[in-house]
Amino acid sequence: MAAGRTSEDSGHRFAVVRRRSCSQATDRKLSVPACRTGTGGAVRVDDRGNGRATPLRLQLRLYPNACRKSWVRPVTNGDGLRAADPGAGGNGWQSAFGLPVTIAYHSGMNSHPPGPLPVVQLKIERRSNHPWIYQKMVERPEPKPKPGSIVEIVDRNGDYAGRGFYNGHSRITLRVLTADVEEQIDEAFFARRIAAAVELRRDLLKLDAVTDAYRLIHSEGDGLSGLVVDRFAGTLVIEFFSAGMYKQRDLVRRCLLEHYPDSAIYAYAELHVQKQESFDCAVPPIPEPTVIHEHGVRFHAAPGSKHKTGFFVDQRDNRKSLAEFCAGKRVLDLCCNSGGFGITAKTIGGASEVVGVDLDEGILQIAEKNAYLNKAKVRFVQADIFHWLRDFPNNRAEKFDVVILDPAKMTRDREQVIPALKKYLDMNKLAMGALKPGGILLTCSCTGLVSEEQFLDMLRRAAFYAGRTLQILKVSGAGADHPWLAHVPESRYLKAVFCRID
Repeated sequence: MAAGRTSEDSGHRFAVVRRRSCSQATDRKLSVPACRTGTGGAVRVDDRGNGRATPLRLQLRLYPNACRKSWVRPVTNGDGLRAADPGAGGNGWQSAFGLPVTIAYHSGMNSHPPGPLPVVQLKIERRSNHPWIYQKMVERPEPKPKPGSIVEIVDRNGDYAGRGFYNGHSRITLRVLTADVEEQIDEAFFARRIAAAVELRRDLLKLDAVTDAYRLIHSEGDGLSGLVVDRFAGTLVIEFFSAGMYKQRDLVRRCLLEHYPDSAIYAYAELHVQKQESFDCAVPPIPEPTVIHEHGVRFHAAPGSKHKTGFFVDQRDNRKSLAEFCAGKRVLDLCCNSGGFGITAKTIGGASEVVGVDLDEGILQIAEKNAYLNKAKVRFVQADIFHWLRDFPNNRAEKFDVVILDPAKMTRDREQVIPALKKYLDMNKLAMGALKPGGILLTCSCTGLVSEEQFLDMLRRAAFYAGRTLQILKVSGAGADHPWLAHVPESRYLKAVFCRID
């Protein structure tokens, strides 16, 4: 590094140093000219090499010299800052300054005491802003941080790439939370991100006017990779998808209760996630179902029922849209779950008859309660939809005017996408066979690995094999409380296609 200029900041003078390129051998030492501030000195390191001073709290971090494959780690003691010279050939600490340096760390979380974060280096240059960095792209750090640790990330040239969660056991080894060199991952960070998520739902989307059940935090869509929170009236359901977020569970809980102080909290992680991410989440007591309201319709939300976080809030807008086609119509709700589409079709849409079919006896019991809650006459059938549809009468009088097909996720494995598409094709072909000519089909997929293009192509083939003509009216997805970033299309998992079938 070479000495640079002095900079003014809040009335204090700092010596600013610029990092030379990694090809220069003089990178190995740090020398800073003395500067008088009256009570002591402070040093900033410009790790971007463009003369812009980075915050005081970053003055202590020297990034890896990729050319020499060595680390310069600053430490503190009562005398100020002392830095190691890795090229000195010994383990001793060498003074790098001509005067004591005042140390100022940003206050962090209890799990991360003041001091430099572990640094993890990439094998690649960081040319993407996607928050997931896979194992094959990451050098093995020594020592290896514990799963879920907050780390600083540098690319293969030693340039700053961001801060986030590290998990050497996970295929997604790094989850980048911020690329801003000035933003620390501390309690204030989580408070800001959670407050922004709450503000979006309350103030911009004004969801409280139509429902008390919605997605409050949508992982990457709200800048909190690995965290999903759903609100069900007085219950907040937290689902963890990463060891890093699970490690911050107490902090997340505190931040949420700042906005919803009287809420009960149910927090969990699915077993396959715990296995992939190498953490153990104790199974909490299952809370009693709570009653939620959605466009005037009431439902029991049942966290811990093995059906997502308790209720499919992602289909809220699609339930209301479908109801507009149902006045006086016969409606078939396949894979009906707790009856959301069918009951909305009856209560808001004014359907003349509604039949719901699902294989899960437990969830159908909740569906019956939901129908009773709304005084809606809905007939629920426990059956495998493939068998039920194949036995369905082929005469026109028995066919339905509206059919909803909303199956569970087909696969989490990329290798199983083609078999999943074959299942989708088979069930959609059968569903089309249950529709009258000119009938409405709402068909959905929540399998994130199946793209919208693949799903629409499957529908084209299903219509061909069923001998029907498919006219697409609208392609929808999850509600606006499930935002997704343009550079993270994985967050846009739900496909909901409204079709007219001749």
